[in-house]
Amino acid sequence: MSVGAKTSGLMRRVIGPFCAVVLIGNFAGAAVIGDNGLMAWGGYYRALEERRAELADLEATRDALRHRSDLLDPRAADPDMAEELVRRDLGLIREDEIIISLD
Repeated sequence: MSVGAKTSGLMRRVIGPFCAVVLIGNFAGAAVIGDNGLMAWGGYYRALEERRAELADLEATRDALRHRSDLLDPRAADPDMAEELVRRDLGLIREDEIIISLD
């Protein structure tokens, strides 16, 4: 057997495992550093906490709007709220009146 044949046989035996190691290394690198890898988890948790805080703010706003709409229910409207809205929207506030907004 010549040196060239030995080298050729060695290359054929090594190329398969080498490609497998490169492929596994590629997937392992993506699992650690990739967009959805281990390094991205901290960002996901920060984004989750931000979204939870935003959700809490939106739920508080929704509850305040729901309470205000309940006060304007035609079947049982709050007289003070209805008077305030009508007078403000229609411009029926006198010059000598002082309006104190509770908002």
